[in-house]
Amino acid sequence: MLMKNIKVYDAEKYSTADYTKVEEHIYKANNPYYNGNVWEHDTVYVTSLSFEQEPEFGEGDSPAHISQYPLEDILDQFYASVTDFYEELNAQSRETCYQEFGAFEVEDIRRLLGIVGKHVYEKKFYADDLDKEDQVACKDMTEEEMEENGSIYYRTVIE
Repeated sequence: MLMKNIKVYDAEKYSTADYTKVEEHIYKANNPYYNGNVWEHDTVYVTSLSFEQEPEFGEGDSPAHISQYPLEDILDQFYASVTDFYEELNAQSRETCYQEFGAFEVEDIRRLLGIVGKHVYEKKFYADDLDKEDQVACKDMTEEEMEENGSIYYRTVIE
């Protein structure tokens, strides 16, 4: 699964009173998921990115169908969530996907912006800590069987 041609998307909405510019490409806004709980954050830092998927590697075949991975790993790695799906924009686009990302700490958005211009994909790894008995057992397994027993795993790579 790949995300390529990652760029900053400066949405027009960022020029409205609902957003306060914190620094280049980072804005502060009301948290769209806030429900009044005293323990929750009522504001969030946001930025928007555009990117392309590669259906030939199992990703969504259009911006209206954005793949879960590696997007889910990016959200986990940068403590972020999707705060706007830009559904209308994605429905109109043939290749470019648009997403707004939000985080409670501005530093997490700064780190997220570090993927701009990079290539994000899931890479297959083989467990190298198999003991001799497991190596023999895996010898006759298919890749699917090896994935099921944990001998193969995937990690999101940003290059």
